[in-house]
Amino acid sequence: MRNKMLSRRKMLGSLGAAGLSGSAWAQSGGCRDGYGQPKCPLTMPEATMAIPELFAATGWKTLGLEQVTMDVVDYRKEAAFYAALLGWTLREDDGKQAVMDIGDIGSCIFRAAPVESFAAGTPRAAIRSFGWVIDKWDAKAVAAALQQRGMTPVADNKGAFQSFWVKDPDGWPLQICNDKGLFAARRKAPTAKPLALPFAPTGWKTVWFDHFSYRGNNYKRSTSFYANLLGWERAFDEGTQVEMLAGDVGDVLVRGANPFLTKQPPAQAPTIDHISYGIAPWDVENVRAALEARGLHAATDTATAHIGPDNKSVPDDIYQAAYQSYHTDTPAGFALQISWVTRDKRLVGAMADKPRALRKYPAP
Repeated sequence: MRNKMLSRRKMLGSLGAAGLSGSAWAQSGGCRDGYGQPKCPLTMPEATMAIPELFAATGWKTLGLEQVTMDVVDYRKEAAFYAALLGWTLREDDGKQAVMDIGDIGSCIFRAAPVESFAAGTPRAAIRSFGWVIDKWDAKAVAAALQQRGMTPVADNKGAFQSFWVKDPDGWPLQICNDKGLFAARRKAPTAKPLALPFAPTGWKTVWFDHFSYRGNNYKRSTSFYANLLGWERAFDEGTQVEMLAGDVGDVLVRGANPFLTKQPPAQAPTIDHISYGIAPWDVENVRAALEARGLHAATDTATAHIGPDNKSVPDDIYQAAYQSYHTDTPAGFALQISWVTRDKRLVGAMADKPRALRKYPAP
């Protein structure tokens, strides 16, 4: 390491103070602005060093999102918000939970939960699990493959629908499914009575999963797990995160501590701290105006920033940025991001975050 850099001990101390795996990294990679500095104290080769794969690839591919399940105190209120804002459709409501179609790209289950199940001072909503549809389904073969890789699959079947629940290396509940459940149901028109909406519909449609922001305790380990289990492709390792391509479903930002730092923050429960949905139609001014007209804040996120006159980081102009998005909050206080990302633009956010040292043709 160069002499002008901080000593390794000071670097690690800086990392601990910055909280590499904390909420400060909710929007951008910690190494976006370079290596060998307090937010990203390792050199580029150290930060991006590969780890041994956790296990051999299964050969499976991800075909779809079966479900993302959110616990929420007032599940109908939360579901109605998404219906009005993002164009989701109610498929089922049994008095305990609502199943919503996210267009034809996935399903969200809003599940009633007591207020005491949420920590004081936190949103009254939290994502608890997700499930993915894979190809080459054969229940016995899938169970055997999971067991061979050190997991304990628990079957969860209903009629033609078959699935197994397992846990990832951080204990996150993961459902692996065939294509006979909600994935198939979304091809049929829902019959549930529409929800009473909290405001006039925006007319937007959810067209893409821009990203799930998944945070574990070792992002390289998590990346290896999901790549080799579900066939997700890796974009690039920038030192604090990897954006993964979950087939043609969407992307997952896998975040967390870097294992090559000897001092790490205390272990935390794995979490999805926000999801970003790509919507259509997109217009920078119209989207902001629609949010504000409905009493919602619209915090700009372009993934990139520059240093302003007061030496503070200033987000880049959203009109010029390659990545355009806004953050707002749901009625339960959950962080919601909406962007202009579609399948054709799926990696514009990752590329905006890409450190200069990793670019093939560095900018001058």
